[in-house]
Amino acid sequence: MGVYPRLETERLVLRALTLADAPDVQRLAGDRAVYNTTLHIPHPYEDGAAEKWIGTHQGAFDEGKGVVFGIVRRADDSLVGSISLSIDQSHARAELGYWIGKPHWNQGYCTEAAQAVLDYGFNVLGLNKIFAHHFEGNPASGAVMRKLGMAYEGCLRQHVKKDERFVDLEQYSILKHEYEAAEKTT
Repeated sequence: MGVYPRLETERLVLRALTLADAPDVQRLAGDRAVYNTTLHIPHPYEDGAAEKWIGTHQGAFDEGKGVVFGIVRRADDSLVGSISLSIDQSHARAELGYWIGKPHWNQGYCTEAAQAVLDYGFNVLGLNKIFAHHFEGNPASGAVMRKLGMAYEGCLRQHVKKDERFVDLEQYSILKHEYEAAEKTT
């Protein structure tokens, strides 16, 4: 087994989720408001689902398919959300995904965590492109992507089905050379 990465920012620690985190994952991700902004989080969030999900992380990491971090506040060691990279090694790219528990919205945690994950993706994993998308009608997620320096690539019209309706996805991305150029100016 590979050593799971741990990233630190000014206010946050990004670390592997453990089974001890499962109750917080279930409580935070199980909120209807979080469900409404994500594609793969179930609602209701059934007992045992968090443990099952957490149990997949090390294997995906070991296979080079992805890395999932719990976003933990340094001040009180409380879980506020999760952020991940789903990796396509053959194309040196990854999809950035995240959710933040509703009590922690609008506090800058997602942007702070995502900056650290972009750095990890480009400088440790050697990725060339990191992309993300959000549902139409979720401008807060789009704002995070723009703060990260991601460029708007376009609308994937009716790209996914959520609650029996087709939903547009707004797609953003950043390339390694764009990330490096932005890092030099800050």
